[in-house]
Amino acid sequence: MALPPAGPAQLVRCGQKDELYRSGLRSGAGAALHGLAGAKKWLEWRKEIELLSDVAYFVLTTLSGYQTLGEEYVNIVQVDSTKRRVPSFLRRAIFISLHTLVPYCLEKGLHHLEHELQIDAEESRTSQSNPALGLSRRTLIRNWIQKQLGQLTEQQKKRVLQIVYVLKQCIPLLCRLHLAVFYISGTFYHLSKRITGITYLHFGGLQREDQSIRSSYKFLGIISLFHLLLTIGVQIYSFKQKQRARQEWKLHRNLAHQKNMTKEKTTGRQSRCTLCLEERRHTTATPCGHLFCWECIMGWCNTRTECPLCREKFHPQKLIYLRHYQL
Repeated sequence: MALPPAGPAQLVRCGQKDELYRSGLRSGAGAALHGLAGAKKWLEWRKEIELLSDVAYFVLTTLSGYQTLGEEYVNIVQVDSTKRRVPSFLRRAIFISLHTLVPYCLEKGLHHLEHELQIDAEESRTSQSNPALGLSRRTLIRNWIQKQLGQLTEQQKKRVLQIVYVLKQCIPLLCRLHLAVFYISGTFYHLSKRITGITYLHFGGLQREDQSIRSSYKFLGIISLFHLLLTIGVQIYSFKQKQRARQEWKLHRNLAHQKNMTKEKTTGRQSRCTLCLEERRHTTATPCGHLFCWECIMGWCNTRTECPLCREKFHPQKLIYLRHYQL
């Protein structure tokens, strides 16, 4: 007698149980590191400890040929695409890599890349004044990323930053899309299992329970899919609005800059922004009273909510644009 496939409710309970045990393992490993090396090392290596804990959990269970604790809880067993054999060692290793290593590397890589692109101009000025300071704060990965970015032009760097932003927005949407598809189809609760073709068979227990609630999961999947489409539509509309506002702002900035240049030539007085080290355009005041270009201080506020000069904390909504400021 062939074993029936596992239902969506069993897969959800299995994933919840595995996540519970994995979080307990992460918590214990983090507490051990905190007690041995202190809070500073724990904060520095927290993500790596969580990664090692997840890898250890799946190596001791899935890679070793055993059921995970969540799979034992709901009486399901992994099979390959033929549904007749246990997944091979290579297939299980690929699943573990996609489930643990790839998300970590992707998150770290995008974070470092975005960080380097945002502070490239600021750090280059700092390293010119004190080269040793710029080198001492860099890790091996950041050095490699900075070396690769050094070969790009400014236009290419802006394009790469846009791609990084799109990827960071699309990855959560892709996960939500996969979850909605799972609710509708009832298979492949994790994206890594869908890629590797690992499914589940159920042994023991009653089967009518999953059949009775499958329609509820399909309805939940349709609602999730509709909500995802609505979210994508709102994000696209917001992106277009920002692009239109940016184009209008550039046009207004160029016209106002020409007027400011003629005024400065007649009065003979010039002022410089301490961020771009150029003549200040569209003077904007922080709550502490320091003056910067509008675009410069807005770009600064995207990463830090403090004054670049006195380090006083403030919200970007507190910035004041001085429309007819002459100095």
